[in-house]
Amino acid sequence: MSRAKRVTNGVERSLLLNRTLEKPEAEAGGRLAFLAATVNMSFESRMPPAPPTAFQRIKRAFFFALSRTCVGIYSRIPIFGPLRASVCVIRNGELVLVIDRSDGRGLSFPGGLTMPWETAEHAMVREVLEETGLRIEKSRLLFEYQTATETSDIPCILTVFEAETTGELIDSWEGSPRWLPATQIRSRLLPSQKQIVDRLA
Repeated sequence: MSRAKRVTNGVERSLLLNRTLEKPEAEAGGRLAFLAATVNMSFESRMPPAPPTAFQRIKRAFFFALSRTCVGIYSRIPIFGPLRASVCVIRNGELVLVIDRSDGRGLSFPGGLTMPWETAEHAMVREVLEETGLRIEKSRLLFEYQTATETSDIPCILTVFEAETTGELIDSWEGSPRWLPATQIRSRLLPSQKQIVDRLA
């Protein structure tokens, strides 16, 4: 065998050895990066929310007064009959997105009243964006029901959607979005929305 050929074979063996050694390192590096991203996501989801600013506290106090007043009046004098509203079920594994309401009434699914010129779906898309900062990617209708008088503050026809979203969560004057286990939210949900959890169980 010539000297040049021996050198060439030696280089090829060296390159092959390097690739063999680099492959496990690359795979290990990929696994470590994935693990780090997963841990970071989990850590961020458990980080305490930033305290509200003075302006946010004022807006939330206004919402508290407005919501309590409107509910108190309409529950006694429902002059327009049952109101129409849309809410959205947004999942992240075993977690469900809910709003920790600023009016002190507990938790609710993202959503709100449907304006006369809106469809139920348009109202849901608008309310989710306003209350959470998330944009609806795709959605589907789950069901619709009229709330029972004895379990609701106000008479309401509720349309329930399920959706996938994009974006980052933000607070609003109506409350703070929270990811919570589905098994832990029913006791704090608005009476009119407990049926949603029961139907999805």
